[in-house]
Amino acid sequence: MLVQEAQGVVSITGEPIQRLGAYILEGLVARHESSGTNIYQALRCREPESKELLSYMRILYDICPYFKFGYMAANGAIAEALRNEDRIHIIDFQIAQGTQWITLIQALAARPQGPPHVRITGIDDPVSEYARGDNLDLVGKMLSEMSKKFNIPLEFTALPVYGPEVSRDMLDIRPGEALAVNFTLQLHHTPDESVDVNNPRDGLLRMVKGLSPKVTTLVEQESNTNTTPFLTRFMETLDYYSAMFESIDVTLPRDSKERISVEQHCLAKDIVNMIACEGKDRIERHELLGKWRSRLSMAGFKPYPLSSYVNSVIKTLLGCYSDKYTLVEKDGAMLLGWKNRSLISASAWH
Repeated sequence: MLVQEAQGVVSITGEPIQRLGAYILEGLVARHESSGTNIYQALRCREPESKELLSYMRILYDICPYFKFGYMAANGAIAEALRNEDRIHIIDFQIAQGTQWITLIQALAARPQGPPHVRITGIDDPVSEYARGDNLDLVGKMLSEMSKKFNIPLEFTALPVYGPEVSRDMLDIRPGEALAVNFTLQLHHTPDESVDVNNPRDGLLRMVKGLSPKVTTLVEQESNTNTTPFLTRFMETLDYYSAMFESIDVTLPRDSKERISVEQHCLAKDIVNMIACEGKDRIERHELLGKWRSRLSMAGFKPYPLSSYVNSVIKTLLGCYSDKYTLVEKDGAMLLGWKNRSLISASAWH
């Protein structure tokens, strides 16, 4: 009865809370019918729309500063940590389109002392490959064009493996190379001790620490949905995505088909997964910066504070968006928020 009543007041073309309500309601219905996992898989990998998914991610990238903020913070920390190195190896645990690296490659190519030799290992789980509609060849092509265009020696290795299954042997670690490891909006997909007694999340961080990287960058959603009981997680999801849907509302009109598609393809699947699924089926398991901090410290990392230059570049970026976005610096890390709600954290470690 309540579901029917609620269906009368939510709408994917309504105000932010009505749109979010529509997806949360879908999650509750799926939870009730235990169909959450099927919905998550279907939303994640609808074959005919695989190419479109990319363009929706692209729209989200353009209309909100969330991805750009994460990429800029991570790139800034990597550029700073490796500024005097001649041979660089970047291991990216979620290479996606590879677009994050364009600005860094340009910056490295413009070094007064000449460009370093750069190697990028792009890890990409098989699910993303399916969503992208091809393997990592496209990313390789793009990077090889960058290499020619900016006259910088660049090697690319594709590694289509799930993050927690990556081992040192797969990474071709070479002596004399300075190593940077990047986790952008990806580590929360790796289960921890609450799901798997082997604790793949901390295991992955320990494996990375064992590679002795000069810098490790972490960008994550600032939300607490990993081990919280259902009601708390429900409230947290509602609060987090209310802010996100509001921020999308200021850039795209209510009746925009693009906006509906962006929300359905890029956000709804995560919301349904957090509300409808439990145990191993719940892939979306976000943690707050404080919790990541303690995980990284336990794995042996120390904070690598983001520089004031990175901070000023990000402030300039935010100037192009709504004045309701906020930037908070906290213990060398940065938090991007909407009004008074932090949404994305960026930190660096060594």
